[in-house]
Amino acid sequence: MEFLIREIEKDDDKEIEKIIRDCLVEFEANHDGTAWTDPNLGRFSEIYNSDKDKYWIAQDSDGKIVGGVGIGNLGVDGVCELQKMYCIPKVRGTGIAQKLIDTALEYAKNYYNKCYLETLDNMVQAQRFYEKNGFVRIKKPLVVTEHFACDVRYIKELI
Repeated sequence: MEFLIREIEKDDDKEIEKIIRDCLVEFEANHDGTAWTDPNLGRFSEIYNSDKDKYWIAQDSDGKIVGGVGIGNLGVDGVCELQKMYCIPKVRGTGIAQKLIDTALEYAKNYYNKCYLETLDNMVQAQRFYEKNGFVRIKKPLVVTEHFACDVRYIKELI
């Protein structure tokens, strides 16, 4: 399966929002304290439009968006956050998530020393994926975010 990874455009906003919402429902995370209530969910092309804030989408060979990932400034010196990384179920295990995270982390190295992320305890496959990519689980959040329901946190040195 071939995929194209590119920066998000305005026409992509609603489609990636739907993918994220579908994944949140799948993992019973369609509630307060998760991306579900994020007011910027349908505005990624506006939000991720600076050098330190980018969002990429993955398209299949038919042009259908199948996933995405963002890098955002966390507000802690030298630390970014891996944000809103989701893929539709049919492309999981194809390597597209690896291409997305590689794209995001390679870009982040230009501006940050570390990358932080928050996820949910029931997203076990995602946790294994993050650990495989060098993220180390930490006990406490680095900052208080609007995603207070996210109960698992990771950090990675960007070298």
